[in-house]
Parts: sequence; C-alpha cells; structure tokens
Amino acid sequence: MDLKNLKGVKGNQIILFVIALMLVSAGYLSYTIKGTPVSSNIVSENEVSSIGDAKLVSSNNVIDSNTLNEIDVMTKETNAQTSSEKDDYFASSRLGRDTMYSQMIESYQNLLDNQNVSEEQKTVATQEITEINNIQNSIMICENLIKTKGIDDVVIFVNDKSINVIVKAENLEQDTIAQIQNIIAREMNAEIENIHISSK
Repeated sequence: MDLKNLKGVKGNQIILFVIALMLVSAGYLSYTIKGTPVSSNIVSENEVSSIGDAKLVSSNNVIDSNTLNEIDVMTKETNAQTSSEKDDYFASSRLGRDTMYSQMIESYQNLLDNQNVSEEQKTVATQEITEINNIQNSIMICENLIKTKGIDDVVIFVNDKSINVIVKAENLEQDTIAQIQNIIAREMNAEIENIHISSK
C-alpha cells in the first residue's frame, strides 16, 4: 500500500471517528439534559418483516364519536324544531278558534244581561249560545275520535255548512280520509261534500 492510499485510509478513519464521537456526545447530552436515554432508531427484525403488511383500519375511526354525536344532535334538533312548529300551529289554531267561540258566547251573554234588549232578541241569543256550545262539543268529540285513528293531531274549523279538517300527517291514505269523513258526517250531521280535509 503506497503512502497516498494510507493517508486516504487514515483520513476516512478520522472522519468516522469524529462522527462517532459526535453521536456519542449528542446521546450523552440528551441523556443528561432530559434524564432519559435517547431512543434507538434501530428497527427490529419483526418490524422489518411487518413492513409492507396490510393493516386493518376501522372505518369508524374516520369520523370520531364526538362528530357522530354532534351530527345526531343536529338531526334531532332539526326534527324537533319541525315537529315543534307543527305542534305550535295546531295548538295556536285551536286556541284561536276556542277564543273566538268564547267571545261570541260572551257577546250573546251580554245581550241576555241587558235590560233594554227585547225578549225576542234574548231568545235568539240563547239559541246562538246553545248552537255554539253544540258545535264546540261536536268538534271536541270529532277531534278525539280522529286521533284514535292514528292521527297525531287535528284541528277542525266550522264555517256555516263548510267544515275544514287539518290533520298532522305527512301523507293521508284514502282509508284514513274515508274514516275522518265518516266521523265528521256522523257527529256533526254534515254532508260529505262539505267536509274538506287537508294535512300539515
């Protein structure tokens, strides 16, 4: 081996020695600073053999449980809001109708209590109060009977001979419509053609 090659070998050895010394120093410094040894980057035989192997990943982990819960809550809130709006419609419509009847009865009662009103007018007022009470009772009976047919809620409006029935339902089957018509016709002595049914 000539002198030139010997110098090259010694130079390489020196470089390797310096690199090794730096790695040992870095490990020592890391150990003394953190108090824990530097983790080895050496890969075990088992790890090498498993590289490239397929690993099963659950699709449930793609969307975590918190996200699923948030979606579920949002869906329930939306459905609850829609249902609440429908409930509000039926409750407010029923309240408005009953308030109107109460005001009419109160007006007729004031006529009965008025000393200046003729007996004939008082007779008419008495008949009107009786008629309103009969209509209210019939409506209550019909609404309760209709609910027994699987309808969640219903409100009925009477305008002279015309009777409007609004039911809480997405779709109305023909059989259900026929049952509602039969109840209204029987309890309110109404003609089928005067009964108008719609859903909300």
